[in-house]
Amino acid sequence: MPRPPSPFVEHLLDLLSGFGEVSARRMFGGYGIYRDGLMFGLVADDELYLKVDELTKPTFDEAGLEPFRFEMKNGKVGVMSYHHVPESALNSPMAMKKWALLGWDAAQRNAASKTKSKRRR
Repeated sequence: MPRPPSPFVEHLLDLLSGFGEVSARRMFGGYGIYRDGLMFGLVADDELYLKVDELTKPTFDEAGLEPFRFEMKNGKVGVMSYHHVPESALNSPMAMKKWALLGWDAAQRNAASKTKSKRRR
């Protein structure tokens, strides 16, 4: 029987309830946050990171929000295209929706670009 999400993830799902059908799936010791089957968020160590791309990254950078970093097997540090959300978004559904939309838009553009590149092969 699957374990229920952590209290932090439950809180996030509650915050995102006005953002459509959002779910969480366990992955690599954390969670992926999905909408319509597309991952737009990542939870690691009870921290939320949202997908960024070249259009949304400047907004996250201007807010001083750091990317998700992890240590690789070779000891190097990897950086993913997911950035922290501001603390204020963790306490306000309206603020969270604004940031979640940025992550969702970036995830959709990323998925669309992958589909286009597959068609070109």
